[in-house]
Amino acid sequence: MSQKNREGEVLTGTTILALPFEGGVVVCADSRTSTGTYVANRVSDKLVQLSDYIYCCRSGSAADTQALTDYVHYYLSQWSLDTGRIPTVKTAAHLMRRLIYQNKDQLQAGVIVAGWDPVHGGSVYTITLGGSCLELPFATGGSGSIFIAGLLDAEFSNGMDMAEARNLAKKACSHAMCRDGSSGGVIRTVVISADGVDRDYTPGNDLPFGPVAVW
Repeated sequence: MSQKNREGEVLTGTTILALPFEGGVVVCADSRTSTGTYVANRVSDKLVQLSDYIYCCRSGSAADTQALTDYVHYYLSQWSLDTGRIPTVKTAAHLMRRLIYQNKDQLQAGVIVAGWDPVHGGSVYTITLGGSCLELPFATGGSGSIFIAGLLDAEFSNGMDMAEARNLAKKACSHAMCRDGSSGGVIRTVVISADGVDRDYTPGNDLPFGPVAVW
């Protein structure tokens, strides 16, 4: 039986994930913004910097998640100015959780907050649509995540180095983009560690999995 959308509802899709490694975290996302069967933007950036060493992977409504990340970025900037310290990933995640939970009836936003801080090192938090916040060994989200659960369970391991984590993130995202009609475009990754931030871009015609058209 086919599932019908509620009046005015527009289905969205994406693939986001965050994998920790020895000394930091890599976050990864595709770039397709869809409104039902229409691709609104092929090369959107779903990896948003909340602080110097903290990033957010956005899924759900683009407008909702953009507003949320703007708020959290502002609050963390103010907190750093007031305290003179680097905010922890846990602080950013629980601030995001509070905003989503208090407005859960008006928002469609599920995000991953990940990064590095001098207190806990690399860490990953997922915040669901209803505002639940969980710290996980690694996290995936979006419509493409169901296609790569088994792959990540089989190939992820604690203590990976940066190159291994980034390659696995690209491989998983590429698999999801090839199987999920709502994911596609290019792959963006960001490595976050004590050394800083390193962004990487993989075009759609150079994906690490299969010659399948995903644009």
